[in-house]
This record gives sequence, C-alpha cells and structure tokens, in this order.
Amino acid sequence: MATVDTAPSAPTASIAPTAPNSPPTTQAAAPPPGHIRPPEQPGPAMQDRTTTPPPSRAATPAARQVTPPAARPHPDPLPEQPHSATLIGSVQRAMRLLERVADHPHGAPAKQLARETGLALPTAYHLLRTLVHEGYLRRDKGLFFLGDAAERLGSSGAQQKRRSTMVDALAGFRDAIGVPVYYAVYQDGEIEVMCVSDTPGNPAVEEWADFRETAHAHAIGQCLLSQLDEDARRDHLERYPVQSITPYTVRDNHTLLRRLERARRMDPVMERQEYALGTVCAAIPITVGATAVTMAISLPSHQSERLESAARQLQSEIGRLLGTLAISISI
Repeated sequence: MATVDTAPSAPTASIAPTAPNSPPTTQAAAPPPGHIRPPEQPGPAMQDRTTTPPPSRAATPAARQVTPPAARPHPDPLPEQPHSATLIGSVQRAMRLLERVADHPHGAPAKQLARETGLALPTAYHLLRTLVHEGYLRRDKGLFFLGDAAERLGSSGAQQKRRSTMVDALAGFRDAIGVPVYYAVYQDGEIEVMCVSDTPGNPAVEEWADFRETAHAHAIGQCLLSQLDEDARRDHLERYPVQSITPYTVRDNHTLLRRLERARRMDPVMERQEYALGTVCAAIPITVGATAVTMAISLPSHQSERLESAARQLQSEIGRLLGTLAISISI
C-alpha cells in the first residue's frame, strides 16, 4: 500500500474560498527564514480544546495554566498531637510520689521514694519539698508522710463513695417495693433527711412544712425521736414544740412522749395523714453505734392498706444489706 506524505513541503500563503461578494480571508503567511515566532497566547478556543497537550516545562509563565489561589486545595491539617503530649510530666511524677508515700504509713526517706518511683534524686527532692509546702506531705526526722491536704482528699473520696452506696441501696429498695424511700439521721440535735429516692409515678411527699420543726408529725421524726433517751427528746421538743399542722397531728408534747415510750425498739413507726393530708408513712429504726438513723416510705392514703406490708418488706431489705449500709452511714 502506498503512503502519502500530508505535510506541506514549504509554507505558503493560501486564500480561503469565499462566498460571492465577500472579502477574501487570508491566512497568516509563514515568517521569513531566521525569524522566531512569539509564543501563542492561549485564547478561549485553545483553553476549551480537550486535545491540546499540556504545556511543556519550557513554556513561558504566560502560557502556563495557573490555578487561582481560591481554587487551590487546602493544605492537609497538622497531624493530631498524641494524647500523651497533653499530659504534664511533673504532675505525673508528683502523683507517683504521693502514691509511694501512702504505701509507707511509717514514713519513707527521699532516697527510697526516688528509687521506688524511678526519679532522679534531685527531681524527687524538688517535688517532695513542693508537696510539703502545699500540705500534701509532711516531713518528720527525714521521713515523709501524707499531709493534712492529702488526708482531706481521701476523706472526701470515702464520703462520696458512702453516699453513692446509699443512693444505690435506696434505688434498689424503691424498685423492689414500688414506693418512695427516704434516708434520714438525727445529728447535732437536728433531723436531717439525707437522701430521697422516688419516681414520677410514685413521687415523694412534698416538704410543705419544715421537716426539722415538725418531727412530731411525720414518721421519720417520730422514729428518730424514739431512738433518743428521754433527756434528748425533751431537749428537742423544747426547741421545736408540738403544733398541729393537720387535723390528725398529735396534740401536745405529753401525748407525743407517751407514744414514743410505748414504741418498741425495732418496730416500724407509722403515721397516717399527721404531716400531709392524703399521705401515710412508715419508718424503720436503724441504730448504728450512737447514731439514730431511719429509712422510711410513703404512700397515698387510698393505698393505706399496703403500708404495713410495705414497711415489713423494707425492714427485710434493710436487714439483708445492713452490714454494707452500716459502713455507708456517716455522722
């Protein structure tokens, strides 16, 4: 098969065919020998042409396709710092020293603490002096002990743990019996309701009259007063004398004292609408050392027939967890 060379042998000027009465269109003539053609500026037609090869590295800046700054992709974000980069080494070392001191109730010297924590002795000395200055450690005859500040932290943590245990226990009693449950103590001559566990379907009694001033009227107060000796009861009633707050409230101090004397030591104390109309309550006496404690329940008066059985059920539940609850009761 014969091949045909389609490349022109020499550049020549050509005239495009024209329509009648139209001026001829002349293509640009080739430059004379030795003349350098300036680089073409990319016009719209060139930019739209998909078959145009990309400019070579030797292209001039005017011929390069430059991405406008707004269209350039954002640089990759900086890599996230590892979690350890946010920790403070000196605090970590101080905590390790505190832990080691706590392991030595009879005290430990700086050299031993430095060895046990893997710290350089100068670093250990510096941190130990700082902890002593802040009260977390104390130094006596070259030995380091936990200071008052550290012991306060431990006491606060233990108190929170005891409270959490009590809250969980009350929630368990509430769910098992299906009634609101109250936890109260008598301390420093006052009635203190420490915790209440209820649900929207079984709400607690609203404290419409101060619980401290109306111990004679509600089961919680009567139960706590029944655990006191006679002098302590009379002292309380001198500060908070009996007053009628509903038609069912006990009428005077003498009547209340006689009722408290007749109460059996471990029997539930019950009251019906003496504190709040439409509500009946029962309280279980719990004695932990010298502290008078009670747990109580409440029911709407139309369910009063459940009161005694619910109180016995609460008493049984308390007995099952009494060892744990005794540790959790704080004075």
